[in-house]
Amino acid sequence: MQPAGAAHRAGRIVAAGIGLRRQLAYVILATATMVALAFLIPLALLVAQLAEERAVADAERQVAVVAAVLAITTQPAAVEEAIASDDLPVTVHGLAGVQLGASGHATVGDVTLARTSGDPLTGDVPGGMVYLEPIDIGKDAAPVVEVFLSDAVLSEGVHAAWAALTGVAVFLIVVSVAVGDRLARNLVRSADRLARASVALGEGDPDVRISPTGPRELAEAALAFNRMADRLAVLRTNEREMVADLSHRLRTPLTVIRLDLETLDRPVRSAREEDDRLRTVHRVRDAAEALEGEIDELIRATRAASVEPAPTAEVRCDAGEVVRQRMAFWSAVAGDQNRPCVIVGADAPAPVALPRPELAAALDAVLGNVFRYTPQGTPMEVAVSRRDGYVAVRVDDGGPGIADPDTAVRRGASGRGSTGLGLDIARRATVATGGTVSIDRARLGGASVVLLFGDPDAVRQERVPRQRRRSQR
Repeated sequence: MQPAGAAHRAGRIVAAGIGLRRQLAYVILATATMVALAFLIPLALLVAQLAEERAVADAERQVAVVAAVLAITTQPAAVEEAIASDDLPVTVHGLAGVQLGASGHATVGDVTLARTSGDPLTGDVPGGMVYLEPIDIGKDAAPVVEVFLSDAVLSEGVHAAWAALTGVAVFLIVVSVAVGDRLARNLVRSADRLARASVALGEGDPDVRISPTGPRELAEAALAFNRMADRLAVLRTNEREMVADLSHRLRTPLTVIRLDLETLDRPVRSAREEDDRLRTVHRVRDAAEALEGEIDELIRATRAASVEPAPTAEVRCDAGEVVRQRMAFWSAVAGDQNRPCVIVGADAPAPVALPRPELAAALDAVLGNVFRYTPQGTPMEVAVSRRDGYVAVRVDDGGPGIADPDTAVRRGASGRGSTGLGLDIARRATVATGGTVSIDRARLGGASVVLLFGDPDAVRQERVPRQRRRSQR
């Protein structure tokens, strides 16, 4: 059902992308059309006006020809002959009381108004427009020359110009829509990739990333998505490592329980052995309570993994006090296994910038390895020292040692069938304070594991301690 649900969501994303692209195309089409009309309508009106002005200019030229004839002669016959010879579509009103030329279209009132005003006039008549201009010939009765401009003359070339403008507008709209559709396709493609990547990340693919393409805003969104995916991957890795580390801490009480249960199998032959058995039972009970506490801690840490921790004051503890507390627990187990156990320097103050449970977990991880991987009766020594700006907690044993120190501190690497997390837990605790873990040959003959923590009270330059050269054994 999950692939089908993912396919359904992908289908909805594709449909949404297509719908967005179509809406963008509509917006671009509407915008381009309005812009084209905003230019086309004024241009069309301007073309019609220019055609009318051109027709009026032609009428003025024709009137100028008649005016030249009237300047030479006012005889109606001569004027009629001149109009006919030049084939002028004009009419002369009021020359010797007759009408010469073509049949007139202007009314008597329009002719009288033009003669009285002395200025050219235009007027609308059925089928077109007339142009009237009085001619001053030096007599009381000035003739009026009429030129009839038909609708065809007034609109000559207008329709062709309108058709050309319409074609240009349609071409520009088509080009605008095509270019806009291509831009919308790139925009939708970038948004679609972002949506698909978000779905893939939500489906549990931590490796999905996006190439920042498209508009600047979507490119920034893609970069933000990649940063978020990287952050989620880091958080997931940290969460898994935290759960693994907390789970590894459960092995310490389990180790004690296993070792003590082995001693309970031995038969009791004296009152002293009965007392030892009772102490062992108490340790088993304490280890079970510790195991329950570690499980509670694991549950709390898992629930709080996604909660942003509130800023708190500096956390620190005394390494000597933690060593004394934990060795009181481990010394009893060492006594049952006949392990000589020595504690050195734990009485002096040794501050460490770690919570007490984390330092105890790091120490238990190292001590648990000693009890788990060395034979019973193997001596051990735990020492605490403070100098040169660092606090060192050293755990030595007389066992076979560690053959490959570099691999031993690598997370998940183990040559003895374990989880390989113990020394890595200790290493991470030391690194959190600016220290490190060093493995060398112990004076007792086995391994010497030194947990080096930064001293929070020391005033020193920032530096990373160099690990001592590890001996191969």
